[in-house]
Amino acid sequence: MRICTIGFTHKSAEEFFGRLRRAGVRRVVDVRLNNVSQLAGFSKKGDLKFFLKAILGLEYVHLPILAPTPDILGEFKKSKGDWRVYEARFRELMRSRQVEKQVSRALLDQSRLLCSEDKPACCHRRLVAEYLRDAWGDVHIEHL
Repeated sequence: MRICTIGFTHKSAEEFFGRLRRAGVRRVVDVRLNNVSQLAGFSKKGDLKFFLKAILGLEYVHLPILAPTPDILGEFKKSKGDWRVYEARFRELMRSRQVEKQVSRALLDQSRLLCSEDKPACCHRRLVAEYLRDAWGDVHIEHL
């Protein structure tokens, strides 16, 4: 099984959609808590769903079960980015939600997990992919 990840920050629409085209995925799974923000015009839920289908023929799915809660995200921002605290709280949230049982392997296989962060190092999409790899086994993770 292959789970891929991508962030849209610091990417033009051309670069973003080009990376998705080259990656050969079937769908984009949006794991953002807030997918209607103004961070990037092409990344708002409705626009992104349209662009993915029109440009690449890809499916768009929003899975908020794979997003942090407003309180976890808010505390992270208030504490000026204490990643260790955020990571521990988010991993516990995934365990309590039992995301490995709630999310279909078939849905995520050959999909790209999307969030806003440019790099995966301090991004919850990486934590989601690693959590599912540890729970399911036999998962290859690829970050764009």
